[in-house]
Amino acid sequence: MGRGVAFEDKELQALLAHWEQVLKQKNPTDPKKKKVIVISGPTAVGKTQLSLIIARAIGGEIISADSMQVYRGMDIGTAKASREERVEIPHHLIDSRDLDENFSVIDFYQEATQSIREIFSKGRTPIVVGGTGFYLHALIYGPPSGPTSVPEVRKRLEKEMEEQGPLALYDQLKEQDPEYAHTITFRDRHKIVRGLEIIELTGQKVSSFSKSSEKESDEYDFRCWFLYKPKEVLYPLIEKRCDEMLREGLVAEVRQLENEGLSKNKTAVQAIGYKQCLQYLKTAQTPDDYEQFIVNFKQASRHYAKRQLTWFRKETLFRWVDLQEISVEMAAELMIQDYELSF
Repeated sequence: MGRGVAFEDKELQALLAHWEQVLKQKNPTDPKKKKVIVISGPTAVGKTQLSLIIARAIGGEIISADSMQVYRGMDIGTAKASREERVEIPHHLIDSRDLDENFSVIDFYQEATQSIREIFSKGRTPIVVGGTGFYLHALIYGPPSGPTSVPEVRKRLEKEMEEQGPLALYDQLKEQDPEYAHTITFRDRHKIVRGLEIIELTGQKVSSFSKSSEKESDEYDFRCWFLYKPKEVLYPLIEKRCDEMLREGLVAEVRQLENEGLSKNKTAVQAIGYKQCLQYLKTAQTPDDYEQFIVNFKQASRHYAKRQLTWFRKETLFRWVDLQEISVEMAAELMIQDYELSF
């Protein structure tokens, strides 16, 4: 694999020197560990483009850390890499589930870990890419503890969520476990249901279970990066992406998926873009209804990006790279040099 041109820019060298000092304190290189590159960032920031540049340069394969890209048919709204890109660079954990199948953080941890092993066995480099912070945290530190989900209990709680709404169940959770409830919001439907499920199955508060140990892997050296741009730059890019998805046929995609059972998947039905489009399809679909759908879609996308930025501020291993200050190509070279120099 060709490595491309190495930047000699003073700014790049200064960045490398800066991160070298930071990493000595919180993510020192261990020569006994195998290195895994992890790239995250808010929606529309440029994760896919950058990951492909790196994969081509160092012989990498990409593992998706996106909770919705696992579902077949959810293509436009999840901004999957194109089929041509997936032929050129092998991708893992994309199109691995049908809509009638569940996919949890435990599934992600197990399958992503297996993919990492398979990629290393081929002498290639794993590059984990995605914006689902909960999944990435589990991969780095281990999955959360708690009892195995019981389908009957889970379905009943999901039905209650649908009938009563998230605020009612969130209030239940606050009464039974206020400590855990204050770590999430009423918008975190899956976490609310899971929290009530754990309480019902064990008779214990969710907060009484130990979280993942917060101890880094003994096997892998995760080289973690978070891409971002200032909100005044990022938000217009998000809205532009929403417009592009609509031009590419998002509404038709959602109609087709609804026929295939999208609404029955309580996780997938909450995906940004899909949720708002399903609401639109239930209206008279007048021009005003369509305009309101676009407003809701863009607003939900901006809010999701804001939540991603908030989440990753707590993830200490991630080094933040402002793609407004340096180019995608320079950011890729920064990560490649960090990867190669850390051997």
